[in-house]
Amino acid sequence: MWYQQTITLKPRARGFHLITREVVEALPELGRYRVGLLHLFIQHTSASLAVNENADPDVRGDLERHFNVMVPQDAPHYEHTLEGPDDMPAHIKSVLIGPSLSLPLHDGTLALGTWQGIYLCEHRDHGGARGIVATLQGE
Repeated sequence: MWYQQTITLKPRARGFHLITREVVEALPELGRYRVGLLHLFIQHTSASLAVNENADPDVRGDLERHFNVMVPQDAPHYEHTLEGPDDMPAHIKSVLIGPSLSLPLHDGTLALGTWQGIYLCEHRDHGGARGIVATLQGE
């Protein structure tokens, strides 16, 4: 059985945001799947998706600080600068992290580990609403 819908996430500031609950609440159809996969694809080039720590918010802050050191704003070698100093670093960060996740389903729920959650990685200072295509496959 296949199902697909687009989830629109509210705008968030730059950072790593735990969105597991928001995704699950947007997909009541999850409960119909005994086994399967949820594929999530973000329709943007300056934000990404990841799975990581769901308990300690310090992890999200540390990730944001690390990526800002690793991919700084205003690097002199950037040519794509018309959309602001946060835009090119956002594109680089989204390539490093990636636009999609495939998550296992078991008995109507996400089969994430105890300490795992879904992150929206917002790489722009003010990225706006973000669309995620959610595709369920299974039985």
